[in-house]
Amino acid sequence: MTRNAPLTLAALLFLVVPSPAHSAGSPGVAVPRIDDAFWAHWGDGRAEIATYDLTYPRYGATRSGTAVTIFVTEPFAPAPGVKSEDPRRPAAETLPVLKLNLIQDFPTGVYDYNLMTSAFVALAAGAGRDNGRTLKVSFSAQEWCGQSYAHAQIDPAGVRLVSHSYFDGEADAAVTLPSPPDGLAEDALLVWARGLLAPVLAPGATVEASLLRSLELGRLEHVRAAWDRGTLARSAESQSVTVPAGTFDVDERTVSVPTMTEPRSYPPTRSATPLAPRTWTFLVERAWPHRVIRWSRSDGASAVLVASARIPYWKLNGPGLESALAELGLQPRAPRTP
Repeated sequence: MTRNAPLTLAALLFLVVPSPAHSAGSPGVAVPRIDDAFWAHWGDGRAEIATYDLTYPRYGATRSGTAVTIFVTEPFAPAPGVKSEDPRRPAAETLPVLKLNLIQDFPTGVYDYNLMTSAFVALAAGAGRDNGRTLKVSFSAQEWCGQSYAHAQIDPAGVRLVSHSYFDGEADAAVTLPSPPDGLAEDALLVWARGLLAPVLAPGATVEASLLRSLELGRLEHVRAAWDRGTLARSAESQSVTVPAGTFDVDERTVSVPTMTEPRSYPPTRSATPLAPRTWTFLVERAWPHRVIRWSRSDGASAVLVASARIPYWKLNGPGLESALAELGLQPRAPRTP
């Protein structure tokens, strides 16, 4: 298997027995349905790449940039928290996962911000983990002042979080948090919005859940890792929306977190300040495969779909293959682009 190749359909069906969705304890709430139809699409040996026009607030101004999402299935080893590529590893120590990579790039004056978030969601129960739960999230930020990184491995016994930052007051940290049974990671909400991460909501349903605070929020706003209580909702009716990629019938899903007072790790002398309430809004394609057509956050961040394609992108890294970017509404990087 190549470095970035997803699981083949045959391998995935060997690792997981399809099962119907079942109640997650609240009316209108279920776990994801992982069945033959799911694997026929997601086990085809390709990744789904989608590009978005991005708006991102930074330094008191609204920035225009580009976001890319990459969804792909692969075998995962929860103990080390990485893609499983060691043929000696027992099958009982691996799980099939859906991996999300979210890349967000935008300029701030003379230099760019380059943000990347990864989330790994279990597609079968095993290795002490439940189907439809987040196993790991990670986040990194690079810009001309420095770089920051954090990752959280989410186990039934607890969440192990490690972070590194160039900011004084938060250089290196390692903490352990509890792991509530109803918890999901805020950094995996793009997976949840597509109905691929518990709790899956029926039309019109609302539920409260524990939300592992976004690592992106933690690094950029300099706040600690914590579990927040969020309200998750799905609209009862669909609507039509037009974006650069076309016109779609969509369902709306929202996640709301109330305001709270939080200590800030930077500057080192900064006292506790209010962390603004935040609401995520996702407009999700009603038809399969339920792509996220638009998402927005109450701080002004938003993204609208430009194009998407299913391609084995890890094979398209040779000279001249940049032409494949046109299908995604992208262009090769210009010379001297930082």
